[in-house]
Amino acid sequence: MSSVGDYDADVLILALDRVAETLAAIASARVQAGVRKQVIVVDQGSRPENFSRIADAVAGCADVTLLRSKKNLGVAGGRNLAAAQGGARVIVALDNDAEFFDAHTLARAVAALDAEPDLAAIGFRIVTHGTGADDLSSWGYPQALLPRAGENFDAATFVGAGHAIRRQAWEQVGGYDSRLFFCWEEFDFSLAAIALGWRIRYRGDIVVRHKVSAEARHLWSGTRWFFFVRNRLYVGRKHGATWGALAVRYGAYLLRGARNGLLWPTLRALPAAIGMMARTTSRALPAAAAAYLRRTDVAHRGSLTTRLRQEVLALLPSK
Repeated sequence: MSSVGDYDADVLILALDRVAETLAAIASARVQAGVRKQVIVVDQGSRPENFSRIADAVAGCADVTLLRSKKNLGVAGGRNLAAAQGGARVIVALDNDAEFFDAHTLARAVAALDAEPDLAAIGFRIVTHGTGADDLSSWGYPQALLPRAGENFDAATFVGAGHAIRRQAWEQVGGYDSRLFFCWEEFDFSLAAIALGWRIRYRGDIVVRHKVSAEARHLWSGTRWFFFVRNRLYVGRKHGATWGALAVRYGAYLLRGARNGLLWPTLRALPAAIGMMARTTSRALPAAAAAYLRRTDVAHRGSLTTRLRQEVLALLPSK
């Protein structure tokens, strides 16, 4: 591996089986041109034969570091571990079922952060691998902005499937909150960075192709909804949301959970979130950060009812 700080980008890839997709993601990162990079792969519990296939494929590759975690640390913890292995000024994450659009995508991402020193992170445009259409399951921004998917705009968050973070901001925030495990970790990071005076930028001209693999994916009928509800409540309180606002949000989650046969994970999520909140100090966002969120996010979402409908009702298929 290069010495700390003397190269441009660390590309983080988390592996959990999906061997063919993971190897394609690694290959996509390795062919990136015009940028000095290191590819850091953290395996989080692949079957032994699958881990061996990945290890054999990257054996002897000086630009690839492969680690094997003893347990699944989740997206947040896994990326924290991976980022700690590198030292590049830019940290880029790529889902293991995604690939960079072309050989210069990574260089464009690094250049984008270099051009705007107050950017903590940029989110890439995520398109489906087969068709090139926007991957609506990876659209983490107000629906009103979807027609601008090919443009650039300031945002309140970024999408995990493909993004870049300035290491200076990463270290100032402290990385991801590993307690989140899965879901909302990017939003939590973004709120913390915005509170510190950083900006987040969506770049529709920097593209990742996403295969949206079903293998090893948390399904809405499984644990995904539990993490979604628990983590959103926790993140809201962590960054100063009032109990009243959280009660309204949780009520909407209860209605949707009951309608889709997910009442039990919805009920479990509340005490789990309260337990996490008890170990975290709630800090209201500074006035400048709150104004930034109103301008870049809330202004595009409409009323509270409209926002909840977009966030909750659009997530799960109605019966």
